[in-house]
Amino acid sequence: MGRKDASTSRTPVDQYRKQIGKQDYKKTRPMLRATRLKAEAKKTALGIKVEISLTAQTTFVFMLFLFPIDVLCEY
Repeated sequence: MGRKDASTSRTPVDQYRKQIGKQDYKKTRPMLRATRLKAEAKKTALGIKVEISLTAQTTFVFMLFLFPIDVLCEY
């Protein structure tokens, strides 16, 4: 009985983390390395997307100043 009560005091998050830890423990070293590299690639991909977005926005604003559109001008 005491053991059963002790296991229910864990939060679901802790139980999930323990389960994931057991799964990772079963993986081989190359699989763990591949998982780590995949996670790092996701982190850097977000930075690259932000950098490209900011560059595009800056270029757009620069082009607006370089080639202004005269709305009031009649053609």
